[in-house]
Amino acid sequence: MDVQSLTFLFVGFTFGLYSWIAYRSKASSTHDFYVAGGQVSPMMNGMATAADMISAAGFISLPGIIAFAGFDSGVYLMGPPGGFFLLGILIAPYLRRFGKYTVPDFVGDRYYSNTARSIAVICAVAISLTYLAGQMRGVGLVFSRFLEVSIDMGVIIGGSIVLVYAVWGGMKGITYTQVAQYVILAIAFLTPIIFLSIMLTNNPIPIFGFGDTMAGQDVYLLDKLNGLSEELGFSAFTMREKSTLDLACIGGTLMLGTAGMPHILIRFFTVPKASAARMSVAWTLLFVSIILLTTPAAGAFARTYFLESLRDIPYENVPSWFKTWESIGLITFQDLNGNGTIQYLAGAQNELTFDKDIMFLAVPEMTQLPNWVIALVAAGGLAAALSTAAGLILVISTAISHDLVKRQLAPNLSDTQELRLARLCAVFAIGIGIYFGINPPSFVMETVALAFSIATASFFPIIVLGIFSKRINKEAAITGMITGFVFSVSYIVYYQFLGGKEHGYWMGISSQGIGMVGMILNFGIMLIVNRFFPPPPQEIQDLVEQIRYPS
Repeated sequence: MDVQSLTFLFVGFTFGLYSWIAYRSKASSTHDFYVAGGQVSPMMNGMATAADMISAAGFISLPGIIAFAGFDSGVYLMGPPGGFFLLGILIAPYLRRFGKYTVPDFVGDRYYSNTARSIAVICAVAISLTYLAGQMRGVGLVFSRFLEVSIDMGVIIGGSIVLVYAVWGGMKGITYTQVAQYVILAIAFLTPIIFLSIMLTNNPIPIFGFGDTMAGQDVYLLDKLNGLSEELGFSAFTMREKSTLDLACIGGTLMLGTAGMPHILIRFFTVPKASAARMSVAWTLLFVSIILLTTPAAGAFARTYFLESLRDIPYENVPSWFKTWESIGLITFQDLNGNGTIQYLAGAQNELTFDKDIMFLAVPEMTQLPNWVIALVAAGGLAAALSTAAGLILVISTAISHDLVKRQLAPNLSDTQELRLARLCAVFAIGIGIYFGINPPSFVMETVALAFSIATASFFPIIVLGIFSKRINKEAAITGMITGFVFSVSYIVYYQFLGGKEHGYWMGISSQGIGMVGMILNFGIMLIVNRFFPPPPQEIQDLVEQIRYPS
């Protein structure tokens, strides 16, 4: 069976499975829609959270970033596990004891202010829309290649599909759908990497093959890859190029952003009790690690094949996969010297442009793996992107319908009316997500990293101080949140959209790492402002005491 037929079969089957699960577990109340009734088991919640976390960025984009950036991209692997460790120790159990639906709910009640709640809604929506843009671009990439449509049309198709089970099932339907999606994406991710590991190193375990010798050669894979890279004028795969400060800021932003990401935090309201929230984090770390530990090998294997297969090859002899990706604009060749041969070099004489985000999707075809593996990777990429997109849509929907409308504008709204409004907000969210998926600010992984910057700068300080300091008042929280949010968003807009990168980053800190600076500003402003205003009311201080030391 050809690739396209198998892809239709695999994708059709998985979408049918997702829709069936969403229907069987559809939300019948706001409690179901927002937090899945609060009865999800820790293992199931851990698997669903892992699917949320891997996303299109981890499945589609991260192997490509590693393939092209080498050592520097390793920072994207280290941040999320550290963030989950912080969640398990500092945040998840206490938020579950608090017992609300969302981060804005926590902020509004802990800081006894609807103004703080409204600012938190704005932050949550901005973070989620930025993250959603990356997922929708990932969906568009998969559909554009395997359905042979434009990326824009792929985004629209994918958005329409995810809307069905996000609106239908709410958090309850999404949670159990994400369990299935994690299984599919994990199998789809590991299968081609195991194939490549055997083909390149005769070692079936990718994390060991990554450091093994090449099959039939007395040279280590990484040494071979370094040599190929330097021969073409690129830096060695294992060489660091980014500044230490920027790498530290990106790693810190990804770690603390994970601990402040709304669509991750909301998952810990879905378990029965605080101890289950902590156990959920442990399961999540396990399931996320299965993917992240093999990702460096995926990037190295793909880069090795890519450099060897396209080096000095006549354009007329390029393989069919090259032509297919070229036809949708994700590979471009410009014959600068007119000799008809592809010249892939570092610098101005390079004739080949290769979109980073397609590396992992293209490598099964590049290495002539069986057609069923190619179709499986397509289904896995869609599972990764759609699982996270559904969670983000729910965060946006909940922030508007519950935190803004129900808690502030229309407190007398009935449960049925609120559920209807939540579903309408989900439709609005996916519409905005489709727009930003068609017009993303950067590659998938880099776009997602921008969301982590905003989360680190705006949410992490107020959550941590809200849990561990009884004396932080509403004035401090409002000022700190605004400072961190405005600073990080302004920096991102200037450098990503207004041409600031042409003049170089401030102190060499990229937009993906600026969240650390915003977080420091947020903490500093909160601690200063807090000294000039009265402490919180006694009942709020008692509430914080109760969260930290339950009876």
